[in-house]
Amino acid sequence: MLPGPSRLTDRFPLLRQTADLLRDTLPSPAPLIRVLERSIPLPLRQTLSEEPLNRLFAEAIAAGDFAEFEGRTLRLEINPGYWGITLGFWQGRLRFLEGPGEATIRGSLAAFRVLAQRKQDPDQLFFQRKLVIEGDTELGLAVKNLLDSLEWQLPNWLTRWPATS
Repeated sequence: MLPGPSRLTDRFPLLRQTADLLRDTLPSPAPLIRVLERSIPLPLRQTLSEEPLNRLFAEAIAAGDFAEFEGRTLRLEINPGYWGITLGFWQGRLRFLEGPGEATIRGSLAAFRVLAQRKQDPDQLFFQRKLVIEGDTELGLAVKNLLDSLEWQLPNWLTRWPATS
């Protein structure tokens, strides 16, 4: 049986260096994601995205950690003009929506990647203005604090996009 990708890079340092170089030099996928987002109808995006998102946070949802966000909307946006998603919480489920959110957290793809990988304290990203909250800042900070307090991890394939944006 062949070792998995992470084991291959552990066993072959040159392979890891090549992967790191490609990740750091490839262009950002943000423009491609923007085109995909505009061309895929919302119901299809909801079907493909809501279930994995709700599975990722299933324990926290079941524990009632998201209850205070019932009926609220938050937009996560890659710097102005690029891709973004609007999320809401209704009837015990996270949902993908269209349009603006009550609060918007905006930043570079690299900043969201660092946040998702938990490589840096979220407060530092905000203090350094790598991430910015607009609109209902109280809502944005409450969501940030909730996500920071939960034990969760994105799948590896989602965190391997190039760092530039």
